[in-house]
Amino acid sequence: MLGFLPPFARGVVAALLLGINTCFWCVPLFAVSLVKFALPARHVRATADRLLNAIARRWIACNSGWMQMIQRTKWDVCGLEELESRDWYMVGCNHQSWADIFVLQHLLNNRIPLLKFVLKRQLIYVPVIGLAWWALDFPFVRRHPDGYLRQHPEKRFEDLETTRRACEKFALVPTSVMNFVEGTRFSAEKHRAQHSPYRHLLKPKAGALAQALNVLGDRFRWFLDVTIVYPQGAPSFWQFLCGSVPDIVVRVRRLPVPPEFRTGDYASDTRFRKTVEHWLQDLWREKDRQFGALLQPNRRRDD
Repeated sequence: MLGFLPPFARGVVAALLLGINTCFWCVPLFAVSLVKFALPARHVRATADRLLNAIARRWIACNSGWMQMIQRTKWDVCGLEELESRDWYMVGCNHQSWADIFVLQHLLNNRIPLLKFVLKRQLIYVPVIGLAWWALDFPFVRRHPDGYLRQHPEKRFEDLETTRRACEKFALVPTSVMNFVEGTRFSAEKHRAQHSPYRHLLKPKAGALAQALNVLGDRFRWFLDVTIVYPQGAPSFWQFLCGSVPDIVVRVRRLPVPPEFRTGDYASDTRFRKTVEHWLQDLWREKDRQFGALLQPNRRRDD
């Protein structure tokens, strides 16, 4: 509808609509969250969680509205057909841009339960939205560099404990636990520094994923493997707001969670830890192959 506007004007309008939408829905969100924390009884919490998730879904739906009104992006999406809104999901995705969050929310909203992202702890300080993520029980973890962990090995499983406590709260209502498995956004510099064996991806990290599966293993039946590709290159968030993303390609694979993942102890069982890591590395090799295929202009829709 507003695609005729120049990119800068589209970006300004999109930023204003995003800000207004966020502030509007945060009012009822914060009100319900105050009730939840003031009355921590299990039945109150379950009801409050459903209300909070419903409010968040409406915020996402309104974001999808302004995206469709302003952007002229061509979407190529496959794999949404078998999803169920009343089940628990573990979701893993590659990460290139802040736009990834809006892409995932836009496509998966109301198709699966509300996505609860595993976020870097610094993001809790983002004005308004950081507090909203906290109210929705998003787990905030510290991403310690490998060098720091070698000097302070006692910190290695700190994030796993944070994830475990957050996932215990998700047991009351169906939830989708979303994890950017690489732990950070892709860049050529990070790729070189990691000596990543993958052409288009950083190395995957299994810890948060395994801990969530361990806590909610009796509920998770499916792992959603999501691959996002920007054929013209990953956009900045401002470029995304401006609608300057010609194409977005997304593939979703629904994979069964291996039964043994529901009972293992990632923190203390070395053999189980290796099993999960090898499973994830195999999945990442296939994702890397798929990513390369989706960059081709003559890609097939079933890639």
